[in-house]
Amino acid sequence: MADVSEVVARSMNINEKLGPRLQAAADQNAILRIGWTNAGDPVPKNGELGLCPALPDGARIRALGVLGSWVAAFGKGGSFTLQGDAGSFLGAANQGTAIVCERMAGDFAGYMMKSGTITILDGCGSDSGAMMAGGVLVIRGAAGPRIGGGMSDGVIVIHGDVGPDPGAGMTGGRIIINGRCPTPPPGVVLRPLKKNEVTEINVLLDDESLHVPSDAVCLTPQEEMRIESVGFAVSSGDLSQIGLLNDEENRLPPYATVDTVALVGIKEHVQSLALPLPLLPMLEQGSTMLAGKSDGDGLSTILSRHPALVEQQPRAVDLLMIQPTNLLTVAEDLPQAGGFAIDMERLPSMNAEHMDGLLVALRAIAKSNVPVMFIDGISRIQSLHERAAYHQIDVAMARIEDGSGLSEAASLPMMGRSAKAHLSGQEIQTGLMLGFAANAHELAVLVGSGINIVSCETPMVETQHIAFWLQGTQGDLSNELRRIGLSSIDMLDRKHLRALDHETAAVSGLRLAGYGRPLPHWFAR
Repeated sequence: MADVSEVVARSMNINEKLGPRLQAAADQNAILRIGWTNAGDPVPKNGELGLCPALPDGARIRALGVLGSWVAAFGKGGSFTLQGDAGSFLGAANQGTAIVCERMAGDFAGYMMKSGTITILDGCGSDSGAMMAGGVLVIRGAAGPRIGGGMSDGVIVIHGDVGPDPGAGMTGGRIIINGRCPTPPPGVVLRPLKKNEVTEINVLLDDESLHVPSDAVCLTPQEEMRIESVGFAVSSGDLSQIGLLNDEENRLPPYATVDTVALVGIKEHVQSLALPLPLLPMLEQGSTMLAGKSDGDGLSTILSRHPALVEQQPRAVDLLMIQPTNLLTVAEDLPQAGGFAIDMERLPSMNAEHMDGLLVALRAIAKSNVPVMFIDGISRIQSLHERAAYHQIDVAMARIEDGSGLSEAASLPMMGRSAKAHLSGQEIQTGLMLGFAANAHELAVLVGSGINIVSCETPMVETQHIAFWLQGTQGDLSNELRRIGLSSIDMLDRKHLRALDHETAAVSGLRLAGYGRPLPHWFAR
């Protein structure tokens, strides 16, 4: 069996070669083939993943063999035909591509598709059609649990039996079943098809062998009262009870130059992004960081040199956050970004092969050698660091507000121990995503505790105010470093930190101010 790195390298190579040929082949109405030699002899693929992302309108691809996860994802048009099996997330975030899998597919086929068609001719795994917002998904053969889970629109047709919880959480769309169907979950209605529906659906299906009979059944959402969620537990504190001191160095003069720069991505081959201070603001749109014509050159300079973590419209210095809310715009936005971050907490749970497939697909769309970040909840810090090391990601970012209620102070030793166990000797940076807008003191505390990059939302949403906040925070951070006699933020260490109360010392493991060392229970075995 091929090594995982070999499969990923082969997959990247196929995408790299296909890229320049796609538009030319579309213009000539030619079919590109994967799994055959130039002479036409079959050489079936075996495990290649993340192939052919963001297919353009007019492109036609035919593949042979057994392919892995995230094949033909983010499609904008054209067609993709696979003579063989597909892994999970086949045609995810599809917006117009006609996809045919002539054998079976894995889990999450058609995940979040909005338009286009996906036809699977030998059954599929669990969660197929999950979060669909449109399009047509046709499955011949058995379908696994939760078919159409969370879908809001579109049509799913199954010629076969379905697993438990069909349509769980659906708010729109229809699931047509020509086979055995278990009792649907609460909120889903099972009813016979109407005559006009049979005609309407069969018009959608080009292949007469896939037409639905009049005795097929239909699942639709039940009209019910929507109850607003109350949310989940949030962090219980901040970092104001941790002090900064240094009795080994003299204060620096107020005019001394201080280095506050941090990098996103420190591997030699990565196109690093420079942060004027170790702060990555989170914004919905990167365009918020664009200065207007009436703004001065100084404000424009501040904004243009500071990367942000954004969901849409990234600038060339921004990282694009990959999550369900923006999967459908990835093909347009990612090529403009300076890197990307995969929000593992909000995307479906993925194993290592699924993640490799997603990474291959995204890297084929993105610029070359951009930094990549993983984001997950602080309560899953061990898993986050393990996966970052396995996939050789540039930054592992832990989100404080993950519902666990863990405080920032309690997270510091958790992150330190996990990084020592899983990231030692590797060029992988650690990050912490806060639930509040950070100030200079909090940045210094977090960097001193071993965290490389801090991310948070901005305290204001107006472009001008964001620039003032960034510039003010940089000035305050420089003053903090001068006060404790450090000329660079890289010189900060745990020895400069003190817990200012007993509770903070108890959960953080930091030396208690006055006592001069950690509390005794931190030495217990």
